[in-house]
Amino acid sequence: MTESQKPRLYQHYIDGQWVDSSSGEHFDVFNPYDGSVYARAAAGTAQDAEQAVTAADRAFPAWAALAPTEKQRLFLRAADIVERRHDELAAILAEETGCSIFFAKFQQNVVQKVLRQAAGWVLEPKGEILSTDVAGDFSMAVRRPLGVVASFTPWNGANVLAWRSVVQPIAAGNTVVVKPSEEAPISAGLIVAEVAEEAGFPAGVINVISHAPGAAGPIADVFYESRDVRIINFVGSSRTARFLADRAGKTLKRTVMELGGYNPILVLADADLDYAVRTATFSAFFHQGQVCLCARKILVERPLYDEFLSRLTERAEALPQGDPRDPATVVGPLINERAVQLVQSRIQDAVSKGARVVTGGSYNGLVHEPTILVDVPDEAEASYEETFGPLLIVQPVDSAEEALEVINKSAYGLTSSILTGDRFRGLELAQQINSGAVHINIPTIDDDVTAPIGGVKDSGWGRSGPHSRDDFTDLVWVNVQSGERQLPL
Repeated sequence: MTESQKPRLYQHYIDGQWVDSSSGEHFDVFNPYDGSVYARAAAGTAQDAEQAVTAADRAFPAWAALAPTEKQRLFLRAADIVERRHDELAAILAEETGCSIFFAKFQQNVVQKVLRQAAGWVLEPKGEILSTDVAGDFSMAVRRPLGVVASFTPWNGANVLAWRSVVQPIAAGNTVVVKPSEEAPISAGLIVAEVAEEAGFPAGVINVISHAPGAAGPIADVFYESRDVRIINFVGSSRTARFLADRAGKTLKRTVMELGGYNPILVLADADLDYAVRTATFSAFFHQGQVCLCARKILVERPLYDEFLSRLTERAEALPQGDPRDPATVVGPLINERAVQLVQSRIQDAVSKGARVVTGGSYNGLVHEPTILVDVPDEAEASYEETFGPLLIVQPVDSAEEALEVINKSAYGLTSSILTGDRFRGLELAQQINSGAVHINIPTIDDDVTAPIGGVKDSGWGRSGPHSRDDFTDLVWVNVQSGERQLPL
């Protein structure tokens, strides 16, 4: 193997410098489609995490005080860099995470929007004038940045979610330490650092440390035990979030959690059948079902059920599968073998309890066929737990009211969709769904930089977009008395 063929070696990015792990060790980053070693990354330690937190804390006062137009310039420069490197960054995403080229390019477009939107956030008012009953009192509520934010970023939707985990805190005046998933340390963090360095962000404002598989614990320990880290910003599974939230409670650490979902689509009898099938296909099988917004269960009113299931099955079977680097591929690999086995175990569990596989059910390497189940009993795990893969349940209902009962008994509440020919009926039903988002005649997967994306119940708390300002700032009451206040003592 020549030097040019060797996997690229990535270091940590701490205090504006690219540095090796204190251990001197690295780990392999694999291409999930062919199993090849795509890159090598620094295997982080607790000492590395401490250095990153110290750098972020040291950079915080100057960054918080930096003129908004200077921050704006940096965000816009970063957006231009992402635009210039669009195809290169998309190729890295496809190589590292197995997402389709379409999804990889989509992420680059969203990242540009997020950065350019943040350039406007820094010019917005940071508080409000309050009314008061006290004569001569001038009262204000002022938003102030927290300090250091520790962001845990996931491998799915890696670029978009990594950038949001950085941009939202720093636009509010905070500094950040990013711990990306070991499944995608480059796309979920180190690429952000590369762009930030080129854009000229001050040293210490953005820090990224990677870690080997199974070695997140010591780094998380530092985040939770450090008084300089004011908030944990986590994007990932509800299972992991329960552990992190428990630790946060013990240390009184603030948290923002964007978690998984069990996202339903309700297809009413008056829906356009062809559009409903296309919407369900996209919602369920986009990125192999590895998006937290993917649909997991379709509830169809009986007059449409048989024809809907037939057409959906036909469409699912026609989806091209294979190498995500091929522009024609729709269904690529799952992220790892554990993900494939989880889908398989959920299918087997459901079938053992009476479910029927309409299509799919098999896999080749890490590429799992789009799979549709029917007659799935409530006690089957696939009926109530998120399966992060191309597994979909289709279920008939006699009425919208019956569907609402099924939807609202879920422990999750991230997103949902209603497909109907009567938009006003859709709006009426939307008010009755307990979910962070309800889309009418729109897929469960939807993204807008102006929207408050986030969940309720076991799908987390906190919001992306402009509404994130409340999560990453303290609200401080400041008032000034004109003259002397009359005191009772």
